[in-house]
Formats: sequence, structure tokens, C-alpha cells
Amino acid sequence: MTSAIEIRGVSKRFRLYHEKYTSLKERVIHGGHVPYEEFWALKDIVADISSGKTIGILGRNGSGKSTLLKCLAGILQPTSGDVVVRGQLAAMLELGAGFQPELSGRDNVYLNASLLGFTKKDIDRRFDDIVAFAELEKFIDNQVKYYSSGMYVRLGFAVAVNVDPDILLVDEVLAVGDERFQRKCMDRVQQFQRDGRTIVVVSHSPDMMRQTCDEVMVIDRGELITFSPPGEAIRAFRDRLVDSGFAPDSEVGETVKDGVSSAVFTIKKRVVKIEDISFVYRDMEDRNYVITDEPLEVRVLLDVSETITGASFNLTLIAETGGILFTSDAGTSLSGINLESGKRVLSFFFDKIPLLDGRFGVNIDIRDTGGVVLDLSEQSAYFEVMNPSRATGVVAMPLSIKVSTPEESQWLKLAQ
Repeated sequence: MTSAIEIRGVSKRFRLYHEKYTSLKERVIHGGHVPYEEFWALKDIVADISSGKTIGILGRNGSGKSTLLKCLAGILQPTSGDVVVRGQLAAMLELGAGFQPELSGRDNVYLNASLLGFTKKDIDRRFDDIVAFAELEKFIDNQVKYYSSGMYVRLGFAVAVNVDPDILLVDEVLAVGDERFQRKCMDRVQQFQRDGRTIVVVSHSPDMMRQTCDEVMVIDRGELITFSPPGEAIRAFRDRLVDSGFAPDSEVGETVKDGVSSAVFTIKKRVVKIEDISFVYRDMEDRNYVITDEPLEVRVLLDVSETITGASFNLTLIAETGGILFTSDAGTSLSGINLESGKRVLSFFFDKIPLLDGRFGVNIDIRDTGGVVLDLSEQSAYFEVMNPSRATGVVAMPLSIKVSTPEESQWLKLAQ
């Protein structure tokens, strides 16, 4: 498979100035030299992005994600190393990027598309589709300085996806749009995937990475930690956060709420570590699967370094494809639990597993009384389910049928 983008030892250095000399006297005294320190936003990044693949870039704020994306787009030149791009590239990097606020939306469409190498005739042919996708028919002749943030996003993304690029670069700017427009953008991204185009996307949502990306790059402090399938990459990202004791209080999309990463979480010093997850079920010595509607125990081995008071626990069941099937309610019996120091076994009990055939993963996270994540384990353990019936799908739902007259059926009377 050919490479759409080759990243060859890319490093990017910035100068951080802590003082600013504004007067002539200060400049003369210091000989025109302003003290600074070097900051390496990227350090020797090497990666090969294959054509037709969707690649995610994951990392905390300040890790170098957006800097790498700008190097790929040609907006920034690496301090060392090279980026080789094969094909027409379009980028949606940040809110209002490339827009001239004094120009109208119409003029900005022509300006942006011309910067991507399109002639006026090409833009004329695509213009109506761009405006329709952005849903800005009534505002397209207004100056963009009067646009809301959502209108900026819609127009910028509409231009990027309607110029038919071979490679699409998208930063986390899509989080600004409303939910309906985000779904619309994801539909277009999925169409690009079916067309075999190359997509590189930066996001703070691990779930979105898992569902849309073929591979994910994890970057931390400018270094490439891993470039691997989504499950492995997300686990490495989580472990990196926990081990570093980093608390990203401005991250968007990182709260594990109702099983979905959607807001902000913080991680403090690791005082408890999840060492192992195992499963207990009937006849497990003779078979390696659970039968639909059988009970299941999920055992979690913990290493507690200091006593924890009032801990809460969340368990999430994940389909092998990445979809969330169930998340526990932390406000019930799974909260307010005390853990003494030492080795401890935490057991979750399901009276029955109403799942059909498949392989399912388990996510576990442990929090203190303030909601701070103490440790988490994401899809590090799986169990198999075998369905003896002929029903198909994911969930076993009891179903019966009865034939009656309209007079005999209370349901039909109510429906009328």
C-alpha cells in the first residue's frame, strides 16, 4: 500500500520569551538580544500514513498534536526532518483559520478554495454544494466577522470537504459545532472513508478515535509514544496520564460519564492500581465462554498503596467493535466503598448476561470522593458469549406473542 504522508524525523522548536524589551534604551543595554529558552514541541516524529487510512492523533493539551497537524498541512515548517505529502490536501485546523473577517462568506469561500489550488470555474461549480452543506444560504453575503463560532466551523468544514481532497486534516475544532452538525460531519467523513481517502484527525474523544480510526498516534511532550490500533493506543494514552500524575483540567471530551468520554477528568497520584481482571462463570473449567443469560462475576485484583475512603467504581461493557453496551450507575451500591491498603479483590456480579454471540470487553475505573480518577483499565480483558438459541443481534430480549380480537386486547383499545 502506498504512503499518503511520510513523516521523516520531524522536530519543531519554538522560542519562549520571558521578557520583552520595548524601549530603545533597553534594547541598547542588552545589545538587541532578548533572552529566550528553546521549547521542542515535536521531537523526531517518524510515521508512515498509508493511503485510504483514517489516522487519529491523541494526546493531552500541549502535547504537540496540533503542531504536528500544521506541519503536515505545510503551515509550519519543521526545524528538522521532512514531511512528504502525496495528493491534494485540505485542512480544517482551527476556528476561522484562513478566513478574512472583513470579507463576506462568499468571498472567503473563493479565497480558501483558491489557496487549495482551485480555479474560479472549479469553485463556481462547487459553490452551491458548499453553501448548502454549511447551511448558510441567508448569511453567505455577510461579513464573516459577524458569524458565530458555529457558523465559522460549518463554513470552514464545508469548504474543506467539498473540494474533493485526497487527504483531509481535521483538528478538534469540530467539538465547537452543535450535535446535529457533528453527525453531519461524521457522515461525510464516513463517506470519505468509503471512497478510500486518507483522513488525519485530532480529537480529545477516545471513543470517537476507536469508532472511526484505523490507527492512532499517541503524542506526549512532543514524542511519539505509540502508533497502533485504537484499543492499544487509547490504553497507552490512559496509562501515560495515570503514570505521570497529570491532571488535564482544561481537556475537552475526557470525562467518563455514562460510559462516554465527554467532559473533563483529572488524575492524581496513583494510590491504587488495577493489576488484573478475570471472569468467573459456570463450568469455566470445561469451556471458555459464557452462555446467554448465565450469571457472571467480574473479578478485579487491586494493589492499594494507601487506605482509600469512599471510593466509587464504574464498570462499562464494550462490544468488540467499540460500542458501549452498558455502564453502571456510580450513584448506587458501587460508591462509598472503603479500601484498606494491600492486595484487594473487587467483585462485580451480574445475575445474568443478556447478550448474544460475541466477544465483549470490560472497562473499570476507580474514583475518589471528589470524582478524581485513581486508576482505570480500558478493554484489557474480554469474555466470550455463546447463544444457544437462533436469535441474532447483540442483546437477548424475552419476547412472546398472543393473538386476540380488538375487544380482548387492552393494548389495542389504548392504541385507538
